[in-house]
Order: sequence, then C-alpha cells, then structure tokens
Amino acid sequence: MGSTNFGNFDAFCRDSTLPVCNVLSETQNQQGQWGGCQLRGIPLPNGNHLGNLGSILLCGIAIAVSALLILRSEKKKAAVGRREMQLFLLGYIIIQICEIFTVGEFPLSGTVRVAFTGIHIGMILATTWILLLNAVVGYQILDDGTPLSIGLMLISGAIFFLGAGYVTLDTGYHWTTEFIPDPNDHYRNIALYVLYQLAPLVFLVAFYVLEAILVLRILGEIRPMIYLTGAAILFALGQIFNYVISPYICNGTTGKIDGALFQTLFTLLSVVTIWIFWSSITEDDWPIASQPATYP
Repeated sequence: MGSTNFGNFDAFCRDSTLPVCNVLSETQNQQGQWGGCQLRGIPLPNGNHLGNLGSILLCGIAIAVSALLILRSEKKKAAVGRREMQLFLLGYIIIQICEIFTVGEFPLSGTVRVAFTGIHIGMILATTWILLLNAVVGYQILDDGTPLSIGLMLISGAIFFLGAGYVTLDTGYHWTTEFIPDPNDHYRNIALYVLYQLAPLVFLVAFYVLEAILVLRILGEIRPMIYLTGAAILFALGQIFNYVISPYICNGTTGKIDGALFQTLFTLLSVVTIWIFWSSITEDDWPIASQPATYP
C-alpha cells in the first residue's frame, strides 16, 4: 500500500461493511451510499430496512457460545490464565453486542449508531490487546489470576478502549475538528486507520508469535500449534471475505448478504479455536501449567 493511500477509507467503505464507516461521514454510513453494492435486507415500514440479518443472528450465537466458554473456563481451576482468558471472552461478547448495531443495519439514528461504533472500535483495540497479554501470561512472568495480573490487564485495556473510543466519537460527533475526514481526500483519517486497522493486527500477530515460541521452545509440542494456526487461518479467512470477496457476494445475491456475514462466522470459529488452543496448553500434564517457565 502506497503512502498516498495510508489512512484512506473510501475504498474500504465502498466494498465492505465496517463499523468505522459509520463515523466517517454524516450521510455515508451505509455501504451502498459509498458507491458499492447496497444491502437491501428486509423491508420495514417508512422506507427503512433491516440489513445484514445473518450477521445479527451470528452475533447472537457468538454471544451465547462465548458465555458457554466462560462457564467452561470456570471449571478449569488449575488452568494458567483462566481469569485472563475469561476477560478476553467477555471483551469479545461486548464486541458482538456492538456489532449487532454497527454492522447490522438497524434503522437507528445516526447519533445512536455513532455511540455504538465508538464502543465497538474501542473494544476491538482493548480486546486484541488483552488477547496479546494472555500470551504473556503463559510465560508466568507474573502469577496469573492475581489482582496485579488482572488489574494490569484491565487498566491497560481501559486506556486503549478510552483512547480509541474518544477518537471514534470525536470523528463522528465533531467535538473538535482534529479528526474530521476530508471527503476530497478519500475520507482519510490516520488516527482511526492506526487504531482500527493496524494496531489490532499488530497485537494479533504478536499473540501468535509469543504463543508459537511458548509451544515450540518451552513446551516442546507440536499439536497445540495446529489449533493456534487454525485460529489464525480462520481469522484471516473472515478478513478476506469482508475486505476482498464482499462486493462479489453482495452483487451475486442482489444485495441480500455480503462478506460481513462470513467475517462474523469465521471470527467466531477463530475465537473458539483460540479457546481450544488455550485449553490444550493448560492441561495438568504440561510442566508450565504447574510451575513457572524455565528458559534455555
């Protein structure tokens, strides 16, 4: 991506259903209004419609599945990072609640949609950061589940949430002129581009690398890497559907669905696989599950 395209959102919002598009323009908060395929969805009274119904239903399923995983985690009393993993799942639940109203096309007022978008983007950044810290917890630098460990995770996550949330809300509500995107410059917003597009990706890559080192060098195992790599592939597939294949799906179904449905599905499968990976490396027979790691 060339430097002139850095921070530009018009192509993303034209081809994909992204929550960030809700705050970049007062009028262009629906995919079709950016010049791309318009999601028609289910017609409602007064000319309104309900779009992305499949994504909305999958968000509900994701919330239920994540709640079940939190309960399953509670039963793993001796598992390293149990509370930390539950925090990650809780963050994911909040993201899915917001996604119902930011990606799902309810006939909401622009003010309400912007509010949900601010929470959504703030939680994406905070939750991916918490996931990265889950990888750090595996090294047992601090005792997991302690007030210090949980407190550091919550405080740092809250800082990311508030920072990204403020930038998003300021962009949408125009509290200041600092983050207002210029329509003549491809709706460029470098702050949101970094906070929404780049930072979460960096956190996810760092999570994968740290966990791979933990599994291969410290645990000396291969099997958990299957789950970890599977989670990465599933997440990547969701992004490909949302950013690349989405306009073809939308045009091919005459606006009934787009890639957002598959992004929600594959992200859910990725989160479940991450939980399976975490469960597989916190079994009682792993040395790291009962004592601090030793390094060669």
